[in-house]
Amino acid sequence: MGHPRYTEDFKIDAVKQITERGYSVGDVSQRLGVSTHSLYAWVKRHSTPLDSAAKR
Repeated sequence: MGHPRYTEDFKIDAVKQITERGYSVGDVSQRLGVSTHSLYAWVKRHSTPLDSAAKR
């Protein structure tokens, strides 16, 4: 059956729930049915590092 595929928009919204709205990874994981491992990977990939944001 394999792993479900999520759209980039879905991933970005999930990351925003954690980084902008202040929800915990565990809460978002349970609500969306996504593993915490996936969420941490998405946060790492889709979050803007502070150093690069300061250079803009």
